[in-house]
Amino acid sequence: MTDVLEKFFKKESSAGILLIGVTILALLLQNSFLSSFYNSFLHTHVEIRFGNLQIAKPLLLWVNDGLMAVFFFLIGLEVKRELLEGHLSSIKQVALPGIAAVGGMAIPALIFVFFNQGDSFAMKGWAIPTATDIAFALGILSLLGNRVPISLKLFLLALAIIDDLGAIVIIAIFYTSDLSTLSFVIASIALLSLFTINRMGVISKAAYILLGIVLWVSVLKSGVHATLAGVALAFMIPLNSKDKNGNHFSMSKEMEHELHTWVTFLILPMFAFVNAGVDLRNISVSELFGPVPLGIFFGLFIGKQLGVFGFSWLAIKLKLAALPEGSTWMQLYGVSILTGIGFTMSLFVNSLAYNDAETFMYADKLAVLLGSFVSGVVGYAILNKFSKEITK
Repeated sequence: MTDVLEKFFKKESSAGILLIGVTILALLLQNSFLSSFYNSFLHTHVEIRFGNLQIAKPLLLWVNDGLMAVFFFLIGLEVKRELLEGHLSSIKQVALPGIAAVGGMAIPALIFVFFNQGDSFAMKGWAIPTATDIAFALGILSLLGNRVPISLKLFLLALAIIDDLGAIVIIAIFYTSDLSTLSFVIASIALLSLFTINRMGVISKAAYILLGIVLWVSVLKSGVHATLAGVALAFMIPLNSKDKNGNHFSMSKEMEHELHTWVTFLILPMFAFVNAGVDLRNISVSELFGPVPLGIFFGLFIGKQLGVFGFSWLAIKLKLAALPEGSTWMQLYGVSILTGIGFTMSLFVNSLAYNDAETFMYADKLAVLLGSFVSGVVGYAILNKFSKEITK
């Protein structure tokens, strides 16, 4: 049994399989006689008090504001590593995925605006279809094994990382409420302290984690979304350091390695479980074909592939970038469709846009699931067909 679990956790596709499993479980619970139990679990009151400092939230928000801050911390570590010494460290490497990512965010947003212009509340969700679920998309791509060239996998990885960076900027600018001056000042002091110990060469993880907690709490209370504290903390973690014996090591890479399994197999599944419980019993056909669900669905399935593939095609034709080595146009198109798997990231932005309100009777969340599902199935089918033809 232990060997089976170890093999499962090592597979790239395992994350996607687990996310599908918990999503189905959440849907079953929400649409059965256990729905009251499921909703009670989501709204379980959890409170932490330290003197006059109090943080009281339902379990759902502890996951969305707390655990997702850890996820964004991991994203921040990956972005920093890729920018400094990875696939985003040179103009040549970043050109194609960078241009494709811009298209993959702009076109879905425009499609959503097309369906929802004139409705100020609905327009808050314009960024929902701009996201890509990196774990799910790469998991599906990995099902094809070595039939897909490594260059395409690196392209998707780089694009998804830039996509996440774009999501971080969008959250910071468009989903920030009224600021608390005192909390913002404390957050700034914590960030400055982190920068200082970084420059001083401090190599104690405890020091960074302690200041990181102060940063998270102050950002949470400031009006800026708490997940951004995770990104800010990540950029303060040293990438290259020396221990007491003068040996080189990377605290950033160590923390990235230590967190990866926890984020992949606990935090993201937990997030999917508490956010994907769509009550299908209350969704009518008219609601499903409303402007917001249509904007989300077509933004993910049509907008993503048009934006990513269209901008990639232009960049390659204008000789600003080159087709990934060993790949074909149809394979690039298949990967472009996979970027429409918004899933966890789209659900997260959805919760920020509409504050988990049931204004659209869950049709908005169902549109995220359907758009992601169709993108995954169609993208896999195209890649599977054209990868086989190439290897014959």
